[in-house]
Amino acid sequence: MKNNLFITIALISTTLSFAQISPAQVDELVNRTIKTFNVPGIAVAIVKDGKIVLAEGYGVKSINTNEKVDANTLFGIASNSKAFTSAALAMLVDEGKIKWDDKVIKYLPNFRMYNDYVTQEFTIRDLLTHRSGLGLGAGDLMIWPDGSDFTAQDIIQNLQYLKPVSAFRTKYDYDNLLYIVAGEVIHVVSGKSWGDFIEERIMEPLEMNNSAASFVRLKDTTNIIAPHVPINGKLKVIIRYKNQLFDAAAGIYSSVNDLSKWAIMQMNNGKYGPDNKQLFSEKEHAEMWTPQTLIPINTVAPYNSHFKAYGLGWFLSDVKGYKEVTHTGGLEGIVTQTTYFPELQLGIIVLTNQQSGAAFRAITNTIKDSYLDIKSEDYVALYSSRIKANEDSADKLTDEVWATVAKNKTAKLKTDYKAITGTYTDSWFGDVLITEKKGKLFFESKRSAQLKGEVFFYKTGNYVVKWDNAYLHADAHLFFEFDSNGKVTGLKMKPISDLTDFSYDFQDLDFTKTATN
Repeated sequence: MKNNLFITIALISTTLSFAQISPAQVDELVNRTIKTFNVPGIAVAIVKDGKIVLAEGYGVKSINTNEKVDANTLFGIASNSKAFTSAALAMLVDEGKIKWDDKVIKYLPNFRMYNDYVTQEFTIRDLLTHRSGLGLGAGDLMIWPDGSDFTAQDIIQNLQYLKPVSAFRTKYDYDNLLYIVAGEVIHVVSGKSWGDFIEERIMEPLEMNNSAASFVRLKDTTNIIAPHVPINGKLKVIIRYKNQLFDAAAGIYSSVNDLSKWAIMQMNNGKYGPDNKQLFSEKEHAEMWTPQTLIPINTVAPYNSHFKAYGLGWFLSDVKGYKEVTHTGGLEGIVTQTTYFPELQLGIIVLTNQQSGAAFRAITNTIKDSYLDIKSEDYVALYSSRIKANEDSADKLTDEVWATVAKNKTAKLKTDYKAITGTYTDSWFGDVLITEKKGKLFFESKRSAQLKGEVFFYKTGNYVVKWDNAYLHADAHLFFEFDSNGKVTGLKMKPISDLTDFSYDFQDLDFTKTATN
């Protein structure tokens, strides 16, 4: 079977170097991707020269119902929502209500960063460009996983406690929280909530009739995917992420049919409809697609990219001499990608209901190679082998940890649980409790309901927590800190696995022990 699949994709690759990919070839590619990466459902659209040339659904919306995906099936597009936030701000710039380089504190007086100078100089542009000085995903534990009780005002207030890892405006590090702040700027300036603005000012004009700014705002949920996560080798439907706090960064639900309208408008410099109405000006459209923050890149075949940067809500690079505008998105059990080549008037949209980024990359790259007249690699096989290598490496590390834990339990090592039980407080994340119940230790966050689980002894001063919710895939080390008298004074954390999603930013926590049980 494997040999037959290899021959099939090799024949497709040969064809792609001479002609654009056909619908039949897309069908074969997507169905193979579904099987290889264990993705229940995928939707794909190709836009060319202002028209939808392909919009199809593949597989099923849920393994529990086996209902088929179609071109109108709704997916959470996650961080592809960021471009809608930047577009909304561009519209306010066009109206003269804001400027990109206005200071954030002009509109949000309580906005504070760790450094006073950064607070005073921080602009609306800085909110969108991942150059704040904060580390990758800093503070995301206020929004991730779902179930926390933080508000937008909490985030604005708590940013000041997040320590930078680089100088202001000197380095790219992806963040989510500052897009939430950008959503609050839209609210203050427009008088509309972020969700109302996006739906009324963007989705309605573009006739994205089935889409909404978040799951909870959808009027019809009869044609929607369920998110899926592999747990212990078996795919399972999980509870959907619904926290509206995340909306300006990752909230939108849409379909490939609706997103194709957004793509056509984008590649038409902000114009849409038969009358070429202007959603935002060509000037501000160019600003959104202009490099703002440089990202390190290696120039390698077949794309020979010489630069990569982040614009305003978009990743930008040169690919085989053409400008590529793209973004990805990920929620629990959902990952997506949109990719545009404006000079080719080409748009590729891939939405999936499982969290394997390799799936959308394999599909996107194969399709774009056909239009770039590049002999395509077998991306399905390539990414599958990379995933296996990465997982094997990560599994070796995590297996060692849990094997040591099991050995310690068998040896019945005596540990002083009383010394570490108590309340631990972090300046932005709040309180967590370490408690003992019937000879077992437990971790519980007071503000993030899903972060609770059993704690196990690993090494002296180093315990590990296994979360009750297995689909988090984010078990963590607990490092207890001691004073000169051996008394526990604090706690730090970090993920056990190198593959843990960056939004579990345990490394940014710095707990002080504030009470003893």
